[in-house]
Amino acid sequence: MSGQTYLAYDFPLLSVFWSMLWLFLWIMWFVLLFRIVVDIFRDDDMSGWAKAGWLVFVVLLPFLGAFVYVIARGKNMGRREVAQARAQQAAFDSYIRETAKHGGGHPSSVDELAKLSEIRSRGDITDDEYRRAKELVLSGHGPSAGTGVGPSAAGH
Repeated sequence: MSGQTYLAYDFPLLSVFWSMLWLFLWIMWFVLLFRIVVDIFRDDDMSGWAKAGWLVFVVLLPFLGAFVYVIARGKNMGRREVAQARAQQAAFDSYIRETAKHGGGHPSSVDELAKLSEIRSRGDITDDEYRRAKELVLSGHGPSAGTGVGPSAAGH
């Protein structure tokens, strides 16, 4: 048994594989630590002292701290992440609905003409004021550009 023993690291391709594996594990370790720290701050059920304690534990003893945190609180980590993602999606959907409902904050000329027609039918403005405001809307200047039609004139 005087034969030479070869290790996986002695072959160039296996050396690259081994290095890539360690690099991947190293990156995954930092991703796990980052997710744990984010989860510590995301949890509204924990007090400030508990958050500080977990953070010190994870930073000072990272392997043991991460291991204990994942065992003790790992199940709820996923739940908190899903709840936060749902809340973000609901806020985004609400924003889209409000923006679509209000036309992005810029009323179209058709909307302005409909409002002018409604104001005229209520008798708040005369036909002459309606005609001048309509011309302004169609020219692109809007009804409140000095015609006397607008929020202050709508109430007389």
